[in-house]
Amino acid sequence: MSERTISVGLLGMGTVGRGVYRILKDNQAGIKQKIGATLAVKKILVRDITKDRGVELEEGLLTSDAGEVIDNPGIDIVVEVLGGIDPALKYSLRALEQGKSLVTANKDMIAAHGKELFATARIANRDLLFEASVAGGIPIIRPLKVCLAGNRIRQVVGIINGTTNYMLTRMSKEGLDFQQALSEAQSLGYAEADPSADVEGHDAARKLAILASIAFNTRVSLDQVFVEGITGVAARDIAHASNLNYIVKLLGIAREGKEGVEARVHPALLPKNHPLTSVNDVYNAIFISGDAVGDVMFYGRGAGEMPTASAVVGDVMDAARNILNNVSGMISCTCFEEKQVKPMGLTKTKYYIRLSVADRPGVLAGIAFIFGNNDVSLASVIQHTAGQFAELVLVTHEVFEKNLQKALQSIRELSSVNEICSVIRVEELDEGAAP
Repeated sequence: MSERTISVGLLGMGTVGRGVYRILKDNQAGIKQKIGATLAVKKILVRDITKDRGVELEEGLLTSDAGEVIDNPGIDIVVEVLGGIDPALKYSLRALEQGKSLVTANKDMIAAHGKELFATARIANRDLLFEASVAGGIPIIRPLKVCLAGNRIRQVVGIINGTTNYMLTRMSKEGLDFQQALSEAQSLGYAEADPSADVEGHDAARKLAILASIAFNTRVSLDQVFVEGITGVAARDIAHASNLNYIVKLLGIAREGKEGVEARVHPALLPKNHPLTSVNDVYNAIFISGDAVGDVMFYGRGAGEMPTASAVVGDVMDAARNILNNVSGMISCTCFEEKQVKPMGLTKTKYYIRLSVADRPGVLAGIAFIFGNNDVSLASVIQHTAGQFAELVLVTHEVFEKNLQKALQSIRELSSVNEICSVIRVEELDEGAAP
């Protein structure tokens, strides 16, 4: 019997695409032993075929014509690493329609158009694999879809954006303010010139939409994820949090309770003894609670050329095995239920609140009265003198978001309140506890 070759076409050869090519080339012998066939890159779509790609490429491998990859009958697996929606979505759908298995690292596309892509893959009877779309090289999609499939997942909580985690780590360890931490992250290449997708929480929200959809077997769309970034977190808040025995992290939180699924991304105070607080710098981690497995945590580099490429190549190998065994769709869409996504106002948690108020008698009593009228109970109050104003640091007991926001609106109108400086949620994340 002749040796089997599975042909691969790449859409894009930026940072991740280059890493995919390197792994497939450098580890070709080992990959062949593991899957029983040779994986060979046949064509790579790029915008400019004359540009130096930093790797040695065979002549004729590059093309600027997407059709040479998508419509090529000799290519079995298409790897989409272009990023963004357009033209990545158009090319991906066409590849599936042409009978190719599709591997993608594109979180934007999966979060926004996963339903359409899975429907197309099902009709074409081809694989759609996207391990690298969340948390780079950390295995999380397959564990949720396969290894933990027998569990009822209770919660998925993650640090899923390396840029903001690096910034908050620097703010915590070195006392940097937000702008100093951002400038440092940009100088090191961790943050883009326009960092809004990271610091405003949108990157993490896309990843959480994907994770929540898989974990709870229902489609959670991006617009159903509550999003709040770290731009309002001050060095002073991080210092106060530390004194209260907490660490500030940007978290993606997805839970299922009696009222439905909640999905939210925001800064949070985490107890210092929680495993996620030890995740620093650009590292990511995802903490999962299941009814059978208990608590598990996945940790590693959430981005970068080789970690992300590692996840892509793992998917390519899975797709190749399926082709060799004449099967497909082994890891299909799991959004077979239609569950209610809970409005943010009905979520319940504790809150850290920092206010600047007039330094005179009766101010705290007036604030406490408004909180009480809105069913907000205070767990602790700390007061500091700050020039002509006093600084109040409050921590509430668990309260509905809608009640807290209603109380804060009334407090803003008090003449004795100079400013509500910060409002940050406090997440105890009891391990193993049902929400």
